[in-house]
Formats: sequence, structure tokens, C-alpha cells
Amino acid sequence: MAVFLLDTTVIVDAINGRRNRNQFLDDLLVRRNLLACCSINVTEVYAGMRPREAEATEALLRSFRFYGVTWEIARRAGELKNEWAKKGHTLFLPDVTIAAVAMAYELTLITDNYKDFPMPELQILPLP
Repeated sequence: MAVFLLDTTVIVDAINGRRNRNQFLDDLLVRRNLLACCSINVTEVYAGMRPREAEATEALLRSFRFYGVTWEIARRAGELKNEWAKKGHTLFLPDVTIAAVAMAYELTLITDNYKDFPMPELQILPLP
């Protein structure tokens, strides 16, 4: 069993029934894996949610295991942003926070935005 932290784009695709994400996530669950989200995912999803999606969105997000952002994780996210900025690579706070959550809890991230997560120590499950 593995625990997979979902990038917000994967969650949004699942909510909107795009890119066969629901089938992909269902396949992971059938194999006894767990799906997870963090505070950044919840914030980003609710920021773009349409009123007609509220009930289904709430149900989907609450079906995931939730991982919080601790002081240490917030600090690590800031360090990642700073480190990559020095290398000339601009990363956004939501992405470095998601990466820091995945690393802190030893979760595998599921994303198709590989450029947003260049950290070699981050475990990423490639999307089909």
C-alpha cells in the first residue's frame, strides 16, 4: 500500500471528469492505495469552485486522507522556493508547499506538472 498526494490539477480533473483521472484514481484505490490532499489543495480547489460543484467537491476532498502543514513543512517550503530561485527557477508557493508536504510525510506526488516540481528528492508517480 502506498499513499499518493494529489496535485491540485489532478483533483480538478477528477472533479470535472477530464483526462480519465477518475478511472486512474479508482485503479489506485482498487490496488489498496490511499489518496491524499493537503491544505493547499483544499484552498486552490475552493478558490476556483463553481457553486454547482460544491457538494461533489466537498465529498471528494473529504474522501482523501488529509495532511496538514506544520511549522517545519512551511519552513521547508520557503527553503525550497529560495533554493530554486537561486538556481534561476521560479516556483510558486502552493507548489513548494505541496512538495514539502509530500517529502515530510514520505508521500508520492501525482502530478502532470513536472516543471513545477523539479526537486530530485521528491517521489513522483508519472501520469499515463
